Amino acid sequence: MRSTVRAASALFMLTAATTASMPALADGEVNIYSYRQPFLIQPLLDAFTQETGVKTNVIFAKKGLGERISAEGENSPADVLLTVDIGRLDGAKQLGITQPVSSDVVNENIPAQYRDPEGHWVGLTNRARIIYASKDRVQQDTITYEELADPKWQGKICTRSGQHVYTIGLIASMIAHHGEARTEEWLVGVRDNLARKPTGNDRAQVKAIFSGECDLSIGNTYYMGKMETNEKDPEQKEWAKSVKLLFPNSEDRGSHVNLAGVVLAKHAPNKDNAVKLIEFLSGGNAQQIYAETNFEYPVTPGVEVSDRVKSWGDLTPDTLSLAEIAKHRKTASELVDKVGFDNGPAS
Repeated sequence: MRSTVRAASALFMLTAATTASMPALADGEVNIYSYRQPFLIQPLLDAFTQETGVKTNVIFAKKGLGERISAEGENSPADVLLTVDIGRLDGAKQLGITQPVSSDVVNENIPAQYRDPEGHWVGLTNRARIIYASKDRVQQDTITYEELADPKWQGKICTRSGQHVYTIGLIASMIAHHGEARTEEWLVGVRDNLARKPTGNDRAQVKAIFSGECDLSIGNTYYMGKMETNEKDPEQKEWAKSVKLLFPNSEDRGSHVNLAGVVLAKHAPNKDNAVKLIEFLSGGNAQQIYAETNFEYPVTPGVEVSDRVKSWGDLTPDTLSLAEIAKHRKTASELVDKVGFDNGPAS
């Protein structure tokens, strides 16, 4: 326990250097711990403050915030935690740092498949895990996840680590649809079709397609937008031009989607304002900002995706509950190790 507290204290010192300290109790404020980068969420928070008058205080970190909230216990100033991926959302619930969100507004705005059945997490936006395909070397315009194990793709697929939360989510969805045994067979087939050992992030896989190292890669949709608009590293625009997006299983169950979402902290000192924020983030105005700024898919029905996202193709999302997928994450992780997925082909 002492080591956990020391780690939390160290994280506080790191974030406090760049972020104003948060009062634990403050009228008209809400304290946000965020895994989402500040520039991604600031337009949303500015709009929230303009609409409600509630001031937002943000601490950002790449890891450790859930553990920090746990270590802080009843004294935690955190009102909400913003994060991505069903694994991290469900992980916060399993840590015991959340409480149910009770809001008719949220329940009306967010479809049940994107909410925890007990209310402990709320999805805010979707990102689909799809296939990036070489425009020059891949002729087909449709694909399924199951097809990735077809020997015709031997030596032609690149992907990031099988133990990354994004990959685990996809594998867990396959288990939910096909069972553990069939998913293991599929994972072996995909492993043996890899062009190299899994390495790098989603953008690195597209770079590998651009360079001719592979023809297909598995990645989240929003990375296409990040590459297409990257002024700092303009070579990424060329990577993006070399690929097209294929939305797997569009003609049957739909493509696997995951979430960016929010949890209400168990000991939120500004609970009413926290619920106001969650309600705001679930509404049409915020969903539109998400869509334009982050290249994501709004989960609130009726909110349009951005023109850029539309240009990539039509998404038919898998209707499987994300809570159901979360149940299979542990098994998915075990299968990755069992088949030696991260060791590369024919391991």
